[in-house]
Amino acid sequence: MKRRLGSAIVGIGMIGEIHARAVRAAGGDLVAVVTRDAATASSAAGRLAADRGVTDWREVLDDPAVDIVHVCTPNHLHAEIAAAVIAAGKHVICEKPLAMDLGSAAALEQQAGAAGVVAAVPFVYRFYGAVRDARARVAHGEAGDLRLLHGTYLQDWLSRPQESNWRVDPATSGSSRAFGDIGVHWCDLIEFVTGQRIARLTAKLFTIDRPGGPVLTEDGGTLMFETDRGVLGSAVISQVSPGRKNRLWFSVEGDTASLQFDQENPDSLWVGGRAESRIVPRGAEASHPDAAPYNPIPVGHPMGYQDCFTAFVGDVHRAVRGEAVDGLPTFTDGLRAATITNAVLDAAKTGNWVEVP
Repeated sequence: MKRRLGSAIVGIGMIGEIHARAVRAAGGDLVAVVTRDAATASSAAGRLAADRGVTDWREVLDDPAVDIVHVCTPNHLHAEIAAAVIAAGKHVICEKPLAMDLGSAAALEQQAGAAGVVAAVPFVYRFYGAVRDARARVAHGEAGDLRLLHGTYLQDWLSRPQESNWRVDPATSGSSRAFGDIGVHWCDLIEFVTGQRIARLTAKLFTIDRPGGPVLTEDGGTLMFETDRGVLGSAVISQVSPGRKNRLWFSVEGDTASLQFDQENPDSLWVGGRAESRIVPRGAEASHPDAAPYNPIPVGHPMGYQDCFTAFVGDVHRAVRGEAVDGLPTFTDGLRAATITNAVLDAAKTGNWVEVP
């Protein structure tokens, strides 16, 4: 019988609680939850069925029961904690961005590689069954030669001018907000599904007026790009679009078929053709067999975001045990996100097309 892996969650806001539920659903033990306030830590430990709540993340680094540390704090704390976790020889899951600047993200990626630990980033939209279906269809040539890639990632939680959050402040969030927070998810997904890389891009960003004074991070923007295989693409990113709660949508269009996925309706894949178009339910007979591992629930029983997190954590656990895992997002993908973000900011500042290393 395999030993249950132990996790500690550092930061127990919304995303930290999602990580905690995923750990338990994936068959792991929740050893500790960490937050600065003792009463909040104790309450969270009881609510999330953790063994204990602690106030100092350094305490979990010496705990032999902790195999994996999940870094779910505000962005400015990611690099310090992740680096310490790796130095302690433990595996790490770190929310993006890995760091507040590209150089620090690169250093973390190199440190993780040298240490030989599993270092993962929760690009969890990869774990929808319909996304895996789209990826398999592209890989097996069912869309033909790709011609156009486009889509959106739209939210509305900052659409009112009086609304704010720690993410609005570049001191805690970083120099990019909408793109660094959600735009990187869209880019990761389009590269993951197509197997192509964004090679060149240009971008325009915008910020709405807020009563508290100037805001130094963007509320949204548009992106145009060309891949390393010469395919053109575009994306619209916004955190201020009323009515759009989490609308991550993409269309991959080839010379024989188009494939469209909508995260707000994630249990199906739209497959378009000249003679006919169809909607393929997740896990149905027409779904590509390569997607089967990410369709554990019978067709017709909806799966969602929390299920993706469980699948992601489950794949991390498999990787920790030495199993080969296809498509696990690692610190290399986190560095890729930082590289694209840096290029977007550069392009928006200069108005030029920018090469993406």
